[in-house]
Amino acid sequence: MNASTTWEREVKFWVQDLHRLRQRLDAQGARLLQPRTHEYNLRFDTPDRALSRSRQVLRLRQDQHTTLTYKGPTTAQTSVAVREEIELQVSDFRAARRLLERLGYQVVLEYEKYRTVYEWDAVQVMLDETPLGDFVEVEGPDTTAIRRAAEALGLAWEHRITASYAGLFERLRDRLHPRPEHLTFAALRPHHPLPTDWLPAPPADAARASSA
Repeated sequence: MNASTTWEREVKFWVQDLHRLRQRLDAQGARLLQPRTHEYNLRFDTPDRALSRSRQVLRLRQDQHTTLTYKGPTTAQTSVAVREEIELQVSDFRAARRLLERLGYQVVLEYEKYRTVYEWDAVQVMLDETPLGDFVEVEGPDTTAIRRAAEALGLAWEHRITASYAGLFERLRDRLHPRPEHLTFAALRPHHPLPTDWLPAPPADAARASSA
């Protein structure tokens, strides 16, 4: 059982062509840390939503491993999202879920995505296929490293997003009828949500990265 505590620093960008970004990363010699992998996440909270109200996250994730994660509130920063993150690898997804439920927590959100992870210099670059669209997350030790990598990939810094996927889902789902309860491909497929319809900023132009 392995546990780690870090300060997560990241931003994300909505993009239209993940394939071009993958080509750019490969051309720059980025190292593939995780091939395209399906992620299934359960977000837990108390019946009165105490964690959500205090902007804390308790999450159980199944991908290549099973990981229990705590995230603290996002600190006040204007450039990137910064929050404490404690991660613990566990051996059994179902047993971990039962344990949390016995402690009084309940599942308040299911969400999934396909994620490919690269390591490039000082940052990690995550290529995410989500029910909300395709996104790139850039995570690194500080704002300078994150911005440098994003701009080298042709991602427009002024179009960065610091909200979580759950936060983006909250912006969207009240506009949809019937209102989806979970952020899964099956739940969003009938609605065909387009990021152009609800994201405040236009997409980062990943096409520039392929010719840079």
